[in-house]
Amino acid sequence: MDEPLKDLPSNNTLPPVISPRAATQEEHHERMKEVLVDAIKQGKPEVTEEFKPLVCKPRQLESWRIFKIMSELVEGFELLSKYGLAASFFGSARAGFGDAISQAATELAGRLAKRGFAIITGGASGIMEAANKGAFEAGGASVGLNIRLSDNQGYNKYLTDSLTFDHFFVRKTMLAFASEVYIYFPGGFGTLDEFFEIATLVQTKKIQPVPIVLYGKEYWTPLIDEFEKRLFTAYGAIDEGDLKMYKLVDSVDEAFDYIVANVKC
Repeated sequence: MDEPLKDLPSNNTLPPVISPRAATQEEHHERMKEVLVDAIKQGKPEVTEEFKPLVCKPRQLESWRIFKIMSELVEGFELLSKYGLAASFFGSARAGFGDAISQAATELAGRLAKRGFAIITGGASGIMEAANKGAFEAGGASVGLNIRLSDNQGYNKYLTDSLTFDHFFVRKTMLAFASEVYIYFPGGFGTLDEFFEIATLVQTKKIQPVPIVLYGKEYWTPLIDEFEKRLFTAYGAIDEGDLKMYKLVDSVDEAFDYIVANVKC
């Protein structure tokens, strides 16, 4: 039997959640929609303006945090619903990979924008800014899904639309939902995290197969070699088909041609 929600304020008036076993799936989804809409209306005004990140699990769970999360999800999906065909660019916010990589991101994004793709990035500096610049200068949609960080990461100046998130996992959900192709330029932990996120979703069939482009052979080849030699051959931790989920490219022409040929939506 489903248990009632706990740790909610005593003045909460949310209707009880219907068990999926007690209704059809469609009825349950409709009921959940009503619950979430009411929850956002009631809870959003109660959320503190000061966002405090979780380090350890608090003794008392912050029940009202859920309303901030729901609000971010709703705002994110509403923003993305404005765009049809889209390409997500990932890469370092830092300048350590050289001008050639940034210029490639700008050129590729510009060519895709002219082809009708909205260009979606994390909205900050580095490779993200380079891609947004290409889309902006081509007259296309240039979208930034930013994250509020302690060092006040700001937006770049080439955005036509943007949204800032407090929760990384909500932002990642938006980025995973956003596009018909995912393009990864060299980057750090964040770029690798976002690559493995999409690769895992495709591997587990939680999303349909989509083109995944890895730009820059010098950067990506050592990692791909590890996938093949250790994860697949030595340990059998992945299947042979998992090695074919992504396309390694080293030029804008190669990336553009592959994307145009393989985006089916």
